Amino acid sequence: DVESALLSQKRTLEDFKALLSPSAAGYLEEMAQLSNVLTQKRFGKTIQLFAPLYVSNECNNICTYCGFSLDNKVKRKTLNENELLQEAELIKRQGFNHLLLVSDEANAVVNTSYFLKAIGLLKYKFANISIEVQPLDTPEYETLQTAGVYSVLVYQETYHQEVYKKYHPKGKKSNFKYRLETPDRIGATGMHKIGLGVLLGLEDWRTDSFFCAAHLEYLKRNYWQTNFSISFPRMRPAEGIIEPNVIVSDAELLQLICAYRLLDENVELSVSTRESELFRNHIIPLGATSMSAGSKTNPGGYAAEPSSLKQFEICDERSVHEFAKIIEQQGYEAVWKNWDAVLQ
Repeated sequence: DVESALLSQKRTLEDFKALLSPSAAGYLEEMAQLSNVLTQKRFGKTIQLFAPLYVSNECNNICTYCGFSLDNKVKRKTLNENELLQEAELIKRQGFNHLLLVSDEANAVVNTSYFLKAIGLLKYKFANISIEVQPLDTPEYETLQTAGVYSVLVYQETYHQEVYKKYHPKGKKSNFKYRLETPDRIGATGMHKIGLGVLLGLEDWRTDSFFCAAHLEYLKRNYWQTNFSISFPRMRPAEGIIEPNVIVSDAELLQLICAYRLLDENVELSVSTRESELFRNHIIPLGATSMSAGSKTNPGGYAAEPSSLKQFEICDERSVHEFAKIIEQQGYEAVWKNWDAVLQ
């Protein structure tokens, strides 16, 4: 089945399943070579750089794997307008033009009104603004899209419905179905891009990734004018969180990334600073298309805010320009933006 999948000109979910299997581990070199070819065919030798801006660590949910969980009794912070502008200015100085606004779920303080104000402040400073926030209803996504949001990232965390509640015992996030249907609500607005992913370490990574790929294929059929991205967050140390239920090795993560590229040569694949310097250096030519750098995972982190809680510890702590130099040394181009707003 693995050999058949490697030879196929149009791969299916069954091929993807084979490429995720333990049997495919012996074909990792062939998968990596194909992934390199397909990625260059569609994206060229480029890596798009972006920065996350955490606007709040306040949250009404209890999630057993997250440092922002409600039951962690630590100082909470939501950036005000001046702090938001200060963080944005520091990110801008590093060269970024792609900004990802990140928050947890605390509707009393970080809600659609808050995001609209933030976007209004920042959209003239950045060519591209994406959001990774709590699931919203379709009218709210329509409002945010009109305000200038380019893409929305929402991760199911795990597709294992029977154990989902165990990881999300309290809060709106405990509603499995509402979260599962979020990409449909985003897609209904005609949003330019939707980002999917699972938290690697909660449940069997092969099963979760297969269902995430099935979700992707469903969304592509129903919202064919929308672009899609996949992210690969592995669990990292954080305040008060559980240990990973499953360990995903570097080789297995590489196998997963290559399998996605072989399934879909057009999907964007994103790798964050959760991963090590060594892994990120090697994944540049093997399927990744977008990567964060110099990331801070706490509100005010770029301004060296010492007291606010981090969502998780990053692994690759190199500066933006150190990482951009690594990209260039491999013969790739670090892309800071895709277009000027006047051309949209």
